[in-house]
Amino acid sequence: MINKIGLFGKSWILGVAILVLQGCGSTKTLVSADKASVIAKIDLINVVDDKVNVVLDPAAFVTDTVSFFIPKTVPGTYSDDNYGKYVEQFKALDYKGGELKVEKLDDNTWRIINAKDLDKIDYWVNDTYDTEVEVSEPVFSPSGTNILKGKNFMLNLHGFVGYFDELEEIPYSLEISAPDGLEPVTSLVKGVQDVNRPETDIFVANRYFEVIDNPIMYSNPSTETFQVNDIAVTLSVYSPNGHYTAASLKAGMEKMMRGQKAFLGDINSTKHYTIILYLSNMDDNDAKGFGALEHHTSTVVVMPEQISKERLEEAIFDTVAHEFFHIVTPLTVHSNEIQYFDFNDPKMSMHLWMYEGTTEYFANLFQIQQGLISDEDFYERLMEKVERSKTYDDSMSFTLMSKNILEEPYKANYANVYEKGALINMALDINLRELSGGEKGVLWLMKELSKKYGNTKPFEDGKLIDEIVAMTYPQIEEFFKTHVAGETPIDYAVYWNKVGLQTTEQEQSTGYFFDGEVPYIDVDPSNDNAIFVREGIQLNSFFKGLGAKGGDIIKSVDGKMTNLVNIRLLIGQSMNWDPDKEIVLVVQRGDDEVTLTGKVGEPTLDVVKLVPMEGASEQQIKLREAWLRG
Repeated sequence: MINKIGLFGKSWILGVAILVLQGCGSTKTLVSADKASVIAKIDLINVVDDKVNVVLDPAAFVTDTVSFFIPKTVPGTYSDDNYGKYVEQFKALDYKGGELKVEKLDDNTWRIINAKDLDKIDYWVNDTYDTEVEVSEPVFSPSGTNILKGKNFMLNLHGFVGYFDELEEIPYSLEISAPDGLEPVTSLVKGVQDVNRPETDIFVANRYFEVIDNPIMYSNPSTETFQVNDIAVTLSVYSPNGHYTAASLKAGMEKMMRGQKAFLGDINSTKHYTIILYLSNMDDNDAKGFGALEHHTSTVVVMPEQISKERLEEAIFDTVAHEFFHIVTPLTVHSNEIQYFDFNDPKMSMHLWMYEGTTEYFANLFQIQQGLISDEDFYERLMEKVERSKTYDDSMSFTLMSKNILEEPYKANYANVYEKGALINMALDINLRELSGGEKGVLWLMKELSKKYGNTKPFEDGKLIDEIVAMTYPQIEEFFKTHVAGETPIDYAVYWNKVGLQTTEQEQSTGYFFDGEVPYIDVDPSNDNAIFVREGIQLNSFFKGLGAKGGDIIKSVDGKMTNLVNIRLLIGQSMNWDPDKEIVLVVQRGDDEVTLTGKVGEPTLDVVKLVPMEGASEQQIKLREAWLRG
């Protein structure tokens, strides 16, 4: 997961860095509300102290005690977020309205005594957006919750609705009372409206997984719907200051998703898809973790409202492109660990190389195959992933990391699923194309797995690789054994050579603090808005020459204390610096304060480019075309 939430960005100086994480969810079918075994009522009208009231009415219990849970972890986040910490005033009530004895076992678990007498439970929920600047490891905003009375409610339902022990598979009915003017957007199935309660929306789910897999956003409606072949896509936008509307973003989103569907072909795992875009105004009580959390037929995207339309579209298109491809995996192809996810004692799958890596690879590959980006753009994206993957442990077994992703040292390597995970799929794709004479690739493989499994049929975690080998080629076993389950880094030069490509190093000019629109510094709002040197990127000659390192907190420049105001002035002044100018940076590096001195020089960056090989053979070029064009 990401430790520092960025505030500098690609679109404007001292803007917002787009940090992207993604996730997964479940499937839905209609169930009658009157058959629900748990009725969950959420009151969005009578908000008190920025909290909402939740009441759960279960069926009768036959045991003396029962445990109630709010999730500790939800699919796609790969972190322990303990959503029960946001629950207050928990009560268990009997049929006469009296309180039953309740023992709180941990942040997320309540044991109810005399459960045979239990009528309902009643509690209040605070939202997570308010606390992001107050805690060291905030809940990632797209999986978080927002309570803004009369204006916006982001209901990631795992933050509001819990489940009873061993009753995760029973139906739920959600009854949500909302203020006039606020409309819900969700992929969750609507139940029959009660004409006597027009302010209450009713939604139904077959099991608890479906409840938390279908976020709901209530806001003043800015919604557009369009058809992509047989998939109805709904785009809903919350923009607090009215900078953006769904209508203003519809055309680009529709073009992008049409390209995705054309790429996927006959994979049809959903008939509807909902994109919920929440734009933050960036104040202390608003979301600051930018990116997305995937659900099987929807995604929640959180971005800054201040970003330019061009950069917003670029960010959400790349993000949603990744999220939408999750309809292939894990929606259609997933293990028992995903199908029967344990929210409070999760057993993780070993196949993040597929759930996130294949998805991220497709999010880039489809753009080259559908003519949305050039070959050069695609090569640049691959090389960026190679460079970023080097910041993680390249010799760590990917399957072992995935299985233990909630623990260190594996947790610290999580973000590599979007870098090396995609590169694993690139190498696998080229291998399959080569072995099949260009006919079969990773997309073909995922279609074959989709036919064998499906929305409700999981695979056994430990058998997937053997199944892939059985349906492809014996050589693929060695690839998985060596580079995915094994600890041997991939030699990417081998794969470049197969498709007639080679790398070349070029020196290019940069700014002192920016490489074009990419910043070398950022802001940590959780640490009093400290200015720090970014980690996980290649630094230019200016920072390297001074001896700066990623993660250094810049305390002062030439004797002046560094803050958000004077760093802007410094960036402006740097545009007129003489190369012979002497500079003094004082940085905090761990527990030490370090003074860095030197000339600013003329900043440059050594960039490795991937380019076509001179004299590539016909066979290499043919394989390259099969790989790039499909």
